[in-house]
Amino acid sequence: MYTLTVRDHLMIAHSFRGEIFGPAQRLHGATYLVDAQFRRTGLDPDGLVVDIGKATEVLNGILSEFNYRNLDDLDEFRGHNTTTEFMARIIADRLAKAIGNGELGEHASGLESLHVELRESDRARASYERPV
Repeated sequence: MYTLTVRDHLMIAHSFRGEIFGPAQRLHGATYLVDAQFRRTGLDPDGLVVDIGKATEVLNGILSEFNYRNLDDLDEFRGHNTTTEFMARIIADRLAKAIGNGELGEHASGLESLHVELRESDRARASYERPV
């Protein structure tokens, strides 16, 4: 399996509901280092997993929707705890949609899976993996 990874970062504010979250129930910020891995068994006709420039651009576009935002204010997240795990899935699902829409180029249709990892610190990270 071939893998290509692109990286960006994301800065958000949010709060959580539930005693398990302790002080994180209050509004707080998070800065994530975001890695998006694109996977396929064979390379495309150009010898690529996916165009790295397009992958970087699309990831940046997805993250820009949330960057410097309070996620508690977004209607689409009402009723959800926007945990690191939750956000990894949201980003992966949006990347999959972009692939389906052709935003990563015509050969990106050969991608088989995505793996998105959000790192909160050098000691904490969460990820989500899905088929394309």
